Amino acid sequence: MLLHLEISNVALIDRISIDFEAGLNILTGETGAGKSIIIDSINALLGQRTSREIIRTGEEKANVEGIFLVNKADINRLLEEYGIQPEEDGTLLLSREFTLSGRNICRANGKIITVSALKEIGERLIDVHGQHDTQSLFYPENHLRLLDAFGGEKIEALKKSYNQYFEEYERLYRKLRELSGDASERERKIDLMNYEINEIESARLRPGEEEELKEQRLLIANAEKILSSLQDAYEMLYTGAREGNSAIDSINGAIARIGSILNIKQEYRDMYSKLTDILYLLEDVTHDIRAQKDNISFDEGLLEQVEKRIDLINNLKRKYGKSIEEILKYCSDTKQKLDEILNNEEIVRGIEKDMSELKKKLIDIARKLYAERMAAALVLENSITEELKDLEMAGARFKVNIINSLEEDEDNIELINYRNGFDRAEFLISPNRGEPLKELARIASGGELSRVMLAIKKILADVDEIPTLIFDEIDMGISGRTAIKVGEKLKFISGSHQVICVTHLAQIASMADRNFKIEKVVDEERTLTRVMQLTGDDLLKEIARIMGGMENSAISLKHAEELVSKVRKQ
Repeated sequence: MLLHLEISNVALIDRISIDFEAGLNILTGETGAGKSIIIDSINALLGQRTSREIIRTGEEKANVEGIFLVNKADINRLLEEYGIQPEEDGTLLLSREFTLSGRNICRANGKIITVSALKEIGERLIDVHGQHDTQSLFYPENHLRLLDAFGGEKIEALKKSYNQYFEEYERLYRKLRELSGDASERERKIDLMNYEINEIESARLRPGEEEELKEQRLLIANAEKILSSLQDAYEMLYTGAREGNSAIDSINGAIARIGSILNIKQEYRDMYSKLTDILYLLEDVTHDIRAQKDNISFDEGLLEQVEKRIDLINNLKRKYGKSIEEILKYCSDTKQKLDEILNNEEIVRGIEKDMSELKKKLIDIARKLYAERMAAALVLENSITEELKDLEMAGARFKVNIINSLEEDEDNIELINYRNGFDRAEFLISPNRGEPLKELARIASGGELSRVMLAIKKILADVDEIPTLIFDEIDMGISGRTAIKVGEKLKFISGSHQVICVTHLAQIASMADRNFKIEKVVDEERTLTRVMQLTGDDLLKEIARIMGGMENSAISLKHAEELVSKVRKQ
């Protein structure tokens, strides 16, 4: 849901901010006031193509920012793929800056992203319906998904079952391709695997060996320093050659002195005991020091051997894993793969048998899925056709065209290409009686297109996952009762989606949860676009203006009040 929109230096706009809410948000204003600029700015924020010409005259750059409340799993998954984290409150800040040099800077929660990434994110957030906008419903690849969602639990259960079998079929398919290459490729793989296995096994690696070697290298490299330090320590503690008496001799002397006064006081007996303990400990340390210094080696040949062994391990790590354990696992896995290739005929036969059985199950489920989709398509066709009648399109005909690839060539079908069954769906429309059915994108009239989209969105409101819908010029060519119907359908959709609508009709504007007036003002001899939220008398004045009356006329205001009161009671 779009919570906040901020536009700076775009066309007639110097700076405006709009706070939208859930429900139905209506934008009104005189022709040329800047309503289209706001919609164009939103399109730019969604990653649609734009030009530097939108930058306000005299300015170096323009900027559009939007704060969205993100609570759909598919959007969050996409953001995660791009390394974008929503704020703790679930909000997402998108921004796009345009410069005269033609450079675009796009950000999502402060992270710089590409225009294509912005477009992919934007398509999940807002669906814009207008004369010149690219809409999600234009793309046939979306039609099957919407039909399935409309079909409900039966289709969902069949798809779940189909997907489970398909994942297993796909796994076996990949394995079969690994095993069934041409002869030369097979021999190349065998040679490579044998080489890798031999290289690893000939190294005779042991878990933990690398750490031992590094410790050994450190000891050898510092042998001279270690020996010198241990020798000095030994002399200080035991021989006392350089400093006179050794530490052990001194402690023995202290023990003798304290021993002569043991019976005089308890504290002296405690001192004697502690000194004795220290002597025993010091003798143990001295023996350890002597043992260590006697084992110190200056063997440079051994250091060279250790270095070569470490280099060998590092070379294997670059090829096969980050540790000895990973290298050994790679070797084990390669042995298993080699065994499968060498004995692949039997394995291939087993895989082909399993795939054949899975194919039968998948085809059986797919036939049931096709039947359910056809049934759902019929209901959807009738529902949308009825909606179109309410929108002054009594001669319109809506069709869900389902093409089943299985019926074309079941024996030779490449099942791996059909993740969602064997069906393709496309929404077709005949806006007027006697006209042929054609793709949605080929509807010439912007007003017709908007009403068709409105009808589809109303029927699919509960299954369409795009949270915000924008309708621009949806009221083209309609009035009276039809206008009321359009408003009612917008209101219905706004119960499950945020709806933002640009309109010139009082019947629609009066149904809004939040109204905004777009107007042009002159400030210091420059024309600017301003946005004002309407409530109370200001709202009635705007409704009166739209109705064609004088906004300050008592009669016009009375009519406006009556209209607002009437539609809000319904």
